[in-house]
Amino acid sequence: MKVISRHDWHLSPRQAVEVQRQLASEVRRNGDVGPVRLIGGVDVSVDRFTGEGTAAVVVLSYPALEPVEMKITRGRVGFPYVPGLLSFRESPLVLGACEKIENAPDLILVDGQGIAHPRRMGIASHLGLLLDIPTIGCAKSRLCGECRVPADGAGSFSEITDGGEVIGAALRTREGVAPVYVSVGHRISLDAAIRWVMSCVRGYRIPEPLRLAHQAAGGNLSLKTSTIRTGADEGYQRSLF
Repeated sequence: MKVISRHDWHLSPRQAVEVQRQLASEVRRNGDVGPVRLIGGVDVSVDRFTGEGTAAVVVLSYPALEPVEMKITRGRVGFPYVPGLLSFRESPLVLGACEKIENAPDLILVDGQGIAHPRRMGIASHLGLLLDIPTIGCAKSRLCGECRVPADGAGSFSEITDGGEVIGAALRTREGVAPVYVSVGHRISLDAAIRWVMSCVRGYRIPEPLRLAHQAAGGNLSLKTSTIRTGADEGYQRSLF
C-alpha cells in the first residue's frame, strides 16, 4: 500500500491541531465501496510504562472474513497522549505496517474515530486521506457529540450529533451488548459505513477485522507476519517520509 506524504510528523500539539483543521475539508463523506474482495482492520496497542507501541494491520477476505495477510510494526511512540490527537500518536506506526501490505484492502475499519471528532479529523479520516482508501471509524467509546441509547436489537442505531450536525452513529452490533460508535472515515457515507460494520460482525460486539487486529496488536494472533522493529521515533518517521 502506498502512503501519501501530506505533512511532517514532528509537530507540537498546537501544530497538529492546525493540520487537522486543514485536512478536515478534504474528507469525502459520501459514496460506497464495491465490489469488495478484501477488508482491512487496524488497531494499535501502546505500553503506557515503556512507551512502546504495536500497530497491526490485518487483511481479511470478504465475505468469508478469513485472514489473508497481517503486518505488524513496533516502535517507540513519541507524540504525547492528548485527547483528540490520537492519530499523531499512532498513525506513523500504522502507516509503517500498511506500506508492507501486499494485498491492499478495498476498505479499512479503524479502531478509533472518523469525523466523530471535535475537528472532524479522527484517526480513521486521517488514515483514509494518507492512504487514499475508503475508511470507517469504529470506536468503543464516544469522543464528542450526543446520542440516544439505541434499541436493543442487533443493527439498531441512533445518530450522534454535534452542534446540529450528524457525525456518526451508536450502533448495536449484538443484542445485549454495549454499542460501538461508527463514523465516516473517508470516501464513504454514514449509511454505508453502518452496513459494512454490520456485515463484518461474526457473533462478537467488535466487527471481525477489528477483533483480529486487536488480537494481533496484543500479540495474540498467530499468522505468518512481517514485523518491523524500529528504533528512535525520529529515525522511524524519517524512514516513512
